[in-house]
Amino acid sequence: MRRSNTRIRDRNAQPQAAKQQHVSPPMATSSTATASLHLLLPTSRRRRLLVPRATHSDCTVDRRRFIAHTAAAAVAPLVLPPVWTTPAARADDAPALSQWERVYLPIDPGVVLLDIAFVPDDPSHGFLLGTRQTILETKDGGNTWFARSIPSAEDEDFNYRFNSVSFKGKEGWIIGKPAILLHTSDAGESWERIPLSAQLPGNMVYIKATGEQSAEMVTDEGAIYVTSNRGYNWKAAVQETVSATLNRTVSSGISGASYYTGTFNTVNRSPDGRYVAVSSRGNFYLTWEPGQPFWQPHNRAVARRIQNMGWRADGGLWLLVRGGGLFLSKGTGITEDFEEVQVQSRGFGILDVGYRSQDEAWAAGGSGVLLKTTNGGKSWVRDKAADNIAANLYSVKFLDDSKGFVLGNDGVLLRYLG
Repeated sequence: MRRSNTRIRDRNAQPQAAKQQHVSPPMATSSTATASLHLLLPTSRRRRLLVPRATHSDCTVDRRRFIAHTAAAAVAPLVLPPVWTTPAARADDAPALSQWERVYLPIDPGVVLLDIAFVPDDPSHGFLLGTRQTILETKDGGNTWFARSIPSAEDEDFNYRFNSVSFKGKEGWIIGKPAILLHTSDAGESWERIPLSAQLPGNMVYIKATGEQSAEMVTDEGAIYVTSNRGYNWKAAVQETVSATLNRTVSSGISGASYYTGTFNTVNRSPDGRYVAVSSRGNFYLTWEPGQPFWQPHNRAVARRIQNMGWRADGGLWLLVRGGGLFLSKGTGITEDFEEVQVQSRGFGILDVGYRSQDEAWAAGGSGVLLKTTNGGKSWVRDKAADNIAANLYSVKFLDDSKGFVLGNDGVLLRYLG
């Protein structure tokens, strides 16, 4: 029995020695790893660090756990925080507008902006008009806008659409639909409502301040009136409306002009007082110069119907057709000879053109189309950054070579930065 017990103890001693011999090398490695771990971890964590000791019963498990902890601690400082790329920094996204910035307005999203004007004596003071009885005012050049309340224009029975605003000195005018006329003589600090005749032919669509207590007004039926006494009396500048002129001259040879009962789709005035207007169906256009008794109709020189027309900075005409076509008249003055210019409108209609100078102009249209020319309109480049604007851009207004705006629907207003 003593021999067997001795053998049993000898057998038990061999594994014990083997275990001790097997465990000793990792203990030397653990001290080295512990020293490395102390260098990697901050001081606050060094005090809390517990190095596992090997025991006779769980040395193998603790060794594996120690190695896993040591590896995790060594790798953790090398893990960098994720880098997030903002949409503006992504290469596949469109860049921000370089020459325009959007100005956000305190109005309902469904408002369509229609006209803008600034007081000549105070270029930082201006007014912005739109549908749903919208009148906004700025006193910092158009950077910020606030709603302007005019008691005489707040009628519970009407929801006015303010179409046009104009200033000459401190004299200002606003017109709208249903028929409303507002006048100011103190740069818009106060406004008075001017009564209008019930026999006014058509709806007022445009007004131009021409001097002290003087203005020129146009209706969508072609009536042109002038006043020199603050709007209390108006004198007709043409002898009859466009409908009367066209129906009287049925043999004029103008396609679509016979028995004309429509209205103007657009009307634009040149700096020297000439007008060009497009019929509501876009099948012909009309012109008028000061001193002429009637509007002069013209056949369109293109197959597609006309969308809009206006005046270039050099005195010539530009013409837009439905579907995105752009034409320029040959030479200056009124003519029926036009040539097409290639533009990248992506199939969306171009709705307006505004000239900043004789060489630089901008065209705007549906679905955020914004085009630029620097050679008087011979070639155009699309500003792809404007493609992200989810709105139709209806009007381009340059008040001078450094101040310009683009007006659109859903309350979209772009300000020119240069």
